[in-house]
Amino acid sequence: MTISTIRARAVAIPVSRPTRMSNRELQDRHYVLVEVTDDTGRTGTGYTYAGTAGGPLTRSAVDELLAPVYLGADQDDIVGLWGRAYQETLLSGRRGALLRALSALDIALWDLKAKRAGQPLAVLLGGSPAAQPAYASGGYYRPDEGEWCDALRAEIVFNTAQGFTDHKIKVGGLSVAEDARRVAAAVEAIGAGGRLALDANNAYRSVREARVAIEAFERAAGDGALWWFEEPLSPEAIEGHAELGRRVRTPIAVGEIHQTRWEFRGLIQAGAGAILQTDAGVVGGVTEWLRVAHTADSFGLEMAPHWHHNLHVHLTAAVANALAVEYFAAEKGIYNFELLLTPATRLRYRDNTVLPPDRPGIGVEYDEEAVAKYELGG
Repeated sequence: MTISTIRARAVAIPVSRPTRMSNRELQDRHYVLVEVTDDTGRTGTGYTYAGTAGGPLTRSAVDELLAPVYLGADQDDIVGLWGRAYQETLLSGRRGALLRALSALDIALWDLKAKRAGQPLAVLLGGSPAAQPAYASGGYYRPDEGEWCDALRAEIVFNTAQGFTDHKIKVGGLSVAEDARRVAAAVEAIGAGGRLALDANNAYRSVREARVAIEAFERAAGDGALWWFEEPLSPEAIEGHAELGRRVRTPIAVGEIHQTRWEFRGLIQAGAGAILQTDAGVVGGVTEWLRVAHTADSFGLEMAPHWHHNLHVHLTAAVANALAVEYFAAEKGIYNFELLLTPATRLRYRDNTVLPPDRPGIGVEYDEEAVAKYELGG
């Protein structure tokens, strides 16, 4: 069976209210949706986050650069097609939007393969359909929600009501002292038995600056250890993350922006992080995510994938070194991808876990009215 058609669409979904992180304000989230149809009429679905702009660019990469490699090819040759597509586009990209486009195509082929087998992707990949450990992500800076600490306490209460004991919040968008107050408020609201991770989104300019910040946050957390300190430095600062990890108590998490197994080889060789946050929508799809995860396992590193909980619930189920899935409640309006899905196919959660769907493939179905509402022309 061969690939007969490839369809790519770009959508832009506005966040629900003014929102920022350490280094940027959020207006819209751009996603690219890819559908691959074989010569029997069966369709697989893939997608990627294209950033706060960039949707049309990523869609064009699918249509103009990658589709010619895939059309007419054997749909089961997923790994071989990845290699040919990467080779054919060496002069056009190797990273960035091109790799996000390749990720979406690769995800669609794995979805198609699992649908043909009549199995959830987790099962097709050799994993268990059991619930996966998860945490409630959020803690963004939203000025319309009131005083920073009060807003954070209210969000922790909301997360707890949904059954989550583990949480992640943003830091780096205020002074170290103000963020330390927020950390203390979050730890107090979480109470005994829960964990708190901190995400800096590359906020700090040097190892010294990041060390000053995390040590202040550790003091603010009191007797409880912080779960991890995420991306304190630029993603290019591989040695800097390694040096910071040697000097502080809190584990360093890296990798959400990194792409391909070759970039992760550099992270692993340098000892840049104890936790890898490899994102299948960024790194190169399911194919490349699994390569990274298995390599990480051989080095004793854990996987806590970034975003895309609908997909990552399957991937963590299929590897031995999964730590947790990042879950965003739709009510927060932050990770708003699920607005594109029918309510019945949005990810279910329970007791600090997310539940792999029992439907074939990834298990998502688009609400075509919602897609049409947010689709970008051109």
